[in-house]
Amino acid sequence: MSMSATQKNLQPSNAKLSITQVKGLVGTKQFQRDTVRSLGLKRIGHSVERSADAVTVGMINKVKHLVSVEEAK
Repeated sequence: MSMSATQKNLQPSNAKLSITQVKGLVGTKQFQRDTVRSLGLKRIGHSVERSADAVTVGMINKVKHLVSVEEAK
């Protein structure tokens, strides 16, 4: 289940997701910066693993143009 930054909308599941920040936050809206930070991302290239629950999926869908999402191994 490989998802790119251009994926339409993610759906909640019991999978583990690897989320990587691929774009910078300069020029983005404040809520998008807050959302990326809430996901645990700190800089371009930084990755975190999160479960694909409804809250996480909702946050990813709001900033999907700034992050890349894959299923964790």
